[in-house]
Amino acid sequence: MYDADTLLDELDDVVTSHEEEEDEEEKDAADEPKKSSGEEEKNTRSRRKETKAEKKARQKKRASAEREERRNEKAKDGKQIGRRRDVDADWGAKTYRSKGKDGAVRMKTVFWFGFELHMIVDAVYELPLAIDVTPASYGEVPQVKKLIAHLAERHPELIERCKLLLGDRGYDDTELITMLWDELGIKPVIGIRNCEKDGEPTTAVADLDNVVYDFEGTVYCVCMKTGEQRKMSFGGFEKDRDTLKYRCPMKDCSAACASAGCCGSEGSVRIKLDEDRRVFTPLARSSYAWDRECKKRSSVERVNSRFDVSFCFEHHFTRGDKKMKLRVGLAAVVMCAMALGRIRANQPDKMRSLIAPVG
Repeated sequence: MYDADTLLDELDDVVTSHEEEEDEEEKDAADEPKKSSGEEEKNTRSRRKETKAEKKARQKKRASAEREERRNEKAKDGKQIGRRRDVDADWGAKTYRSKGKDGAVRMKTVFWFGFELHMIVDAVYELPLAIDVTPASYGEVPQVKKLIAHLAERHPELIERCKLLLGDRGYDDTELITMLWDELGIKPVIGIRNCEKDGEPTTAVADLDNVVYDFEGTVYCVCMKTGEQRKMSFGGFEKDRDTLKYRCPMKDCSAACASAGCCGSEGSVRIKLDEDRRVFTPLARSSYAWDRECKKRSSVERVNSRFDVSFCFEHHFTRGDKKMKLRVGLAAVVMCAMALGRIRANQPDKMRSLIAPVG
């Protein structure tokens, strides 16, 4: 039997317990969103990191798709597809060789994309006489032959007045050297490459037992008893015979020789140009005159520098063979016109200058 007070007490306990359970459920429910929001923040952060990492990739992909779409639209309209590029230019390469103090030979190869300027320059007045522009891969020797032929046709008086043609090793060619002297009467002063493949430092002269020469044209007399090599001095060029004359070091320098009296080259010897047309030229490579004339090649480098620096051809943005030839031709015309203006203004000492005022 339950009385009223007992029933009220039990009811009060039930209500209290029920309220406590509801409070605990509300507390649990309040804690769960906090946990879930923390997990969501972590997931969001990870997604942000992935977005930053993949952002550039997505942008590239989107840009590539847009470019492809534009190409397709242009192709439908019959327009040029892709970037504008220079179809006339190509790649060129040039190798530079130098010898260090330790005697080691160092090589450096320079590559560039564009054009190459070929010139015949007056070494005294430093003015261009003939020019041509080709893609960078074209060889130097074929182009200089064309320039010489063009100059001989248009201005034969310049060819008649020309005595020497200077050039570096890039123009070392037997046909070019032979053509210059045999057909035009011009003495070639052109650097030579070492093309000896047998490894021997010297080569024997035909019909002479004890005379040898190296690839640079230096002639030596070999003692028939001791085998010692002595340099022979250059004695001049005989035009009527097309021969180079060299004197015996014993006679020229009063040097003692063990094979004196039995040497076949005692006194002097003659070597024909046909012995080796690359090595033996009308102006002997071993002569002092050769070294003196070679120094004039620096004038060509100065003209090249004016084209590159003064006329900004070293870093140009000209595309197309026709435009490039036009710009180079105009630059050459300006150089010659300014030189003519200096001469008419009685300022021949300033004819090479591009900035000094006239008058």
